[in-house]
Amino acid sequence: MKLHIRALKLASPVLMVLLLVQLPPSAVFAAPSEAVGTTPVAIVSQSSTVNPDGSFISAFESADGIKVEDEGQVKTIEVPSENGNQQATIVVQRGTYSYFAPDGTPISVQWTADEGGFRAQGAHLPVAPGVA
Repeated sequence: MKLHIRALKLASPVLMVLLLVQLPPSAVFAAPSEAVGTTPVAIVSQSSTVNPDGSFISAFESADGIKVEDEGQVKTIEVPSENGNQQATIVVQRGTYSYFAPDGTPISVQWTADEGGFRAQGAHLPVAPGVA
């Protein structure tokens, strides 16, 4: 399994901000083979486009109903540092994935990963209570 980590090194050699950890879809959805058997699942569609500006879009769907879509854009943000704010270039991403739970319930998640962190929404996920 390959782990892709994108990081930004700021003015201080010790100060590093981890901006995004991106796992390939196979790492997210692959279960141990002894748990699900050894029958491979066919990929019924797959697409990927990477543009010269760093933006990208990718998607795949497997025969067992798993669907994944992911897109990203390059963005410039202000990052606090020891010498005041600095501009930093990051990749912001958003996407969706869906699959069927073992009991057949459809599960769908919409997510965003940007300078505000990782946020996921789905009908099956708990929602924090509002602040009074």
